Amino acid sequence: MSEHLIGLLLGAEEDWPRAFEELVHRMGPVRYGGETHDVRAERLTIEPFNLRSTPRTDLVIDRLAHWYYHPREWLKKVALMDDVYLLNSPFTFQSMEKHSAYCALMRLGMHVPETVLVPYKNPLDNVRWAYTSGRYNAPFDLAAVARDVGYPMFMKPFDGGAWRGVSMVRDEAELHRSYDESGEMLMHLQAAVDGFEVFARALTIGPETMVMNFRPDQPMHERYAVSHDFLSPAVGAETRTIAQTVNAFFRWEFNSCEMLVKDGVVYPIDYANACPDVAVTSLHYYFPWAMKSLLKWSVYCAVSGRRARTQVDTGPWFDIADTDASYDAKLADYQRLSDDYFEVEKYRDFVGTALPHVDEMVLEWVTSPSFDAILVDTVRSTYPPHEHERFLAHFRGLTGLWARDEAALAG
Repeated sequence: MSEHLIGLLLGAEEDWPRAFEELVHRMGPVRYGGETHDVRAERLTIEPFNLRSTPRTDLVIDRLAHWYYHPREWLKKVALMDDVYLLNSPFTFQSMEKHSAYCALMRLGMHVPETVLVPYKNPLDNVRWAYTSGRYNAPFDLAAVARDVGYPMFMKPFDGGAWRGVSMVRDEAELHRSYDESGEMLMHLQAAVDGFEVFARALTIGPETMVMNFRPDQPMHERYAVSHDFLSPAVGAETRTIAQTVNAFFRWEFNSCEMLVKDGVVYPIDYANACPDVAVTSLHYYFPWAMKSLLKWSVYCAVSGRRARTQVDTGPWFDIADTDASYDAKLADYQRLSDDYFEVEKYRDFVGTALPHVDEMVLEWVTSPSFDAILVDTVRSTYPPHEHERFLAHFRGLTGLWARDEAALAG
């Protein structure tokens, strides 16, 4: 029997790791390639490591290294020296942040809103700042730059992260106030898509994508609307292709992509999320899908021996982008490259032959006392006591709705 260990590198989360660990246990041995494969999940600890030590993990789901540098450097070591598969690779997230993503998608022909990068407001903590800025920083008129972009706009950090430092700018007074408050953050000015009809957030795990109707002005437990027909078939297909293009291009295999839709045009606005939201208290109805997709893709990568590609290869993508083909034709070619990267045909065959029981197993789990215990513990640790019953009823209702819908689809 072949053994495979999936490591979980975690921060403060408890709900989805418990769910994932239980699903791995319930899944049982996997038959593939004439062998039986035993897959386990284990939470990883942070400790000193020798660069020549051999890790026990085949694959790591990372939720920590985007801000905690010690485990990030361990991930780099095990990827470079030991071929451990990473969700996600710190190499591309460290170098290809939101700014690089804007640039790449603009070249790919996506409808990224007008965006300008402006210099720091406050001096950096560097002894060379005064000389360099005094000699080489060209004076500029912030208000004139903003007028070229057009109000309303957003000011947001070039590297992003949990809505940190993001502000809506409607006029010159708000422009200067937001810039003054930006301090040592390097900021973009990005035109708002005023009057958009839909805010779509696509969660993509490997080749699996769920496009959700996102309402950022609502409380977290109500931001994802349970809606199956909020996009036309053509626009829905475009949002999926954009999300999968982003992930395949940057080697981001566990990522969310935000897009605004107005008059049938899809505007990508945010798509570098090293630690996408998969909490049961926010995803609710979509949480079982996310856990099932994470299980399938992780097991596929670990068991099939899929080799990680830690660096971006822009050539095939830009070869398409730089042609005179139509936007729709380019999207079709980008989808083909995405399908090739994620080995869609091989993956679907693996799921059908090695994991044929997973859909039914996840459905049974969502209707079990074990899943309800996760809901109860998560609500109790998230909300004040006087709101426990209200939120338990809320999340039980939504996950129960998923179970009924899933059962209907399964016949």
